[in-house]
Amino acid sequence: MADRGRVARERPRNQSLTRDNDRMGATDEVDRIVAAWRTQRADLDFSPMEVLSRVDRLSRHLDRARREAFARTDIEPWEWDVLSALRRAGEPYQLSPKQLLQQTLVSSGTMTNRIDKLVQRGLVQREADPGDGRSILVTLSEQGRIRVDAAITRLMDAEAELLRTLSPAERTRLAALLRHLSLGFESGA
Repeated sequence: MADRGRVARERPRNQSLTRDNDRMGATDEVDRIVAAWRTQRADLDFSPMEVLSRVDRLSRHLDRARREAFARTDIEPWEWDVLSALRRAGEPYQLSPKQLLQQTLVSSGTMTNRIDKLVQRGLVQREADPGDGRSILVTLSEQGRIRVDAAITRLMDAEAELLRTLSPAERTRLAALLRHLSLGFESGA
């Protein structure tokens, strides 16, 4: 019963936002989908769909833009994950396989396979860890650094293009809202 009251209170605000969008002529496919669902199921609050369906659709555009930026640099998205972790580490651009695992969230076997392939391509090197003779460090090669630097430049250009319709203040606000949402997942909430 309390949920229905919440839905009833939220619906006018959501309908007001839809009217504002309609007045501006700014409707998208999600607006059309939500409007159709509201006609069929007026008892439900579709505000989650208004947000998360857009996030899902934007994620697809971002994935496409990233793949194109990486392809222009002749690296795969999985290669980007490893190479960018090494580049972000700063000079001498070295991390242990364990540190790479923590940053890329893949299994140990997958990381070993990735390092092997990157070594074959000349983008990284394996070196003995001077602090622990039983361990290795993965080091970004000069060729790897050149590729990852080119990729980050192309990626930032592509991502800026995706956000071109937002002002700097809107980007900052959106980033803060998404951070807030993301932290809820990262903290296990």
